[in-house]
Amino acid sequence: MASLLFRRRLSSAIISYKSLLHGGGEFYLLPGNMATEASFGICNCLRKFRSSTAARKVDFTDLTRPHTWYPHARKKSRNVFLHVGPTNSGKTYYALKQLESSSSGVYCGPLRLLAWEVAKRLNKSNVPCDLITGQEREEVEGARHKSITVEMADVTSDYDCAIIDEIQMIGCRTRGSSFTRALLGLAANELHLCGDAAAVPLVQEILKVTGDTIKVQYYERLSPLVPLKVPLGSFSKIRTGDCVVTFSRTEIYKMKKQIEAGGMHRCSVVYGSLPPETRTRQATMFNDASSNSDVLVASDAIGMGLNLNISRIIFSTLQKFDGVEIRDLTVPEIKQIAGRAGRYKSNFPVGEVTCLNADDLPLLHSSLDYPSPVLERAGVFPNFDLLYMYSRLHPKHGIHEILEHFMDNAKLSEHYFIANCDELLKVAAIIDTLPLSLHDKYLFCISPVEMDDDISSQGLTQFATNYSNNGLVRLREIFTPGTLKVPTSHTALKELESIHKVLDLYVWLSYRLEESFPDRELASSQKAICSMLIEEFLEGQGWQRPRTKRLTQKSRLISLISQETRHKF
Repeated sequence: MASLLFRRRLSSAIISYKSLLHGGGEFYLLPGNMATEASFGICNCLRKFRSSTAARKVDFTDLTRPHTWYPHARKKSRNVFLHVGPTNSGKTYYALKQLESSSSGVYCGPLRLLAWEVAKRLNKSNVPCDLITGQEREEVEGARHKSITVEMADVTSDYDCAIIDEIQMIGCRTRGSSFTRALLGLAANELHLCGDAAAVPLVQEILKVTGDTIKVQYYERLSPLVPLKVPLGSFSKIRTGDCVVTFSRTEIYKMKKQIEAGGMHRCSVVYGSLPPETRTRQATMFNDASSNSDVLVASDAIGMGLNLNISRIIFSTLQKFDGVEIRDLTVPEIKQIAGRAGRYKSNFPVGEVTCLNADDLPLLHSSLDYPSPVLERAGVFPNFDLLYMYSRLHPKHGIHEILEHFMDNAKLSEHYFIANCDELLKVAAIIDTLPLSLHDKYLFCISPVEMDDDISSQGLTQFATNYSNNGLVRLREIFTPGTLKVPTSHTALKELESIHKVLDLYVWLSYRLEESFPDRELASSQKAICSMLIEEFLEGQGWQRPRTKRLTQKSRLISLISQETRHKF
């Protein structure tokens, strides 16, 4: 299917670059709201360093004082409140109440799903709130509040109140720098940090140099979580409200099939590569007592971002492949997932957790009894200003070489680490062959693309190539509306998920290069169709007879939408 949808016009040079790149790891955006910062920062830098000789007197690889990168925040005497405790302890609820009562504010979440949820909550409470993520802009008239993904944090604006959710992610090797940037850079009178208590000592240490006042509030879980002493053993013992957790899409569908083969239960599925909209709908079906779906099979994607009425968490395994190796789950990972059982005020006020196999029970029990290891370092990453000035010292180097050299020579204090930029380097190796400015190359490098996904990487490569050649990228140059179909196999499903990612990438680029990527509306409508077709595939799986008539009707609708869309161009 993918071969029909994407016209592969990759040059041999670009293909040869891609063939050199291997490795795993999930991609996350690095600081994404840099346009305003970069325009002011570069002008100031250029005034100070008119010549390369003057620039050489400054060490742009010195990242030992990242709090000085945010002078706007340093002008404020911020009151910082740490709300820490386990899952289902009410810590984020309390912080959101403060946000609702503030004159202006921003919620910074780790996931689009959480940003959606908070925006919906505030607007429902008659607090006008904009929604801003890398791929969405929903502005509400009169809004003085924003709900955003953390990468979109604006460190040039003033707020009465700001929230950073899941603050322990400052220690994440890929996304930690975005949380550190928000922590140091948000100019708010009140800054509320929600998350695991493991982050408290590090946050206190980092903020010693900022002059902020810090208060810590500890929370206890609102509903009991009971670790069971016996394993599930067999899927014949599955009951309504159960959630089976595994860590590969292959295993998810295998277990879904095994559970539904018993004829007693219907399963929803949630995993990371599903479109966010599909994950939300699958969760809604599972939560709805009147739907056919009463069991959930999921990955660790349920750890945050979805409100789920789970009675019992069942770990099928306590090992996962993290992109580099197969390893045991960490204590925080086990706690985050297990804590999703027994949501407060849900149909299952007492949560239970166990494993499929008896051999995993000792690790489960010890992890739940053991406190999460204290975080020692927070992630940082150079912004475009620093990379630009550093590039002036190496005018013949491409962005790949600049990034590599910068990483190798970066100087850090004991409380920070340089964020993993493997994905950026993979993109940089491909686009360095294109006649683009450093800023444009940097923009493509931080875009939301998974380079280990062939279809996604081909989409990015063609977007960048067309942009460098023409300055204009029409979606229909690589994508043919009207050719999307309901997947008939798991291979086709995976391809459709990848196509959704390419459409998502186009939308992301359209918000940053609006005149050059003008087909945002078309990309968004095709994304919605992708999600609908994936839903149709999921509904057709399992012991219930697929609704053939409904599929045909939707297929006709898709054709009509596609024809209508094509007439616009």
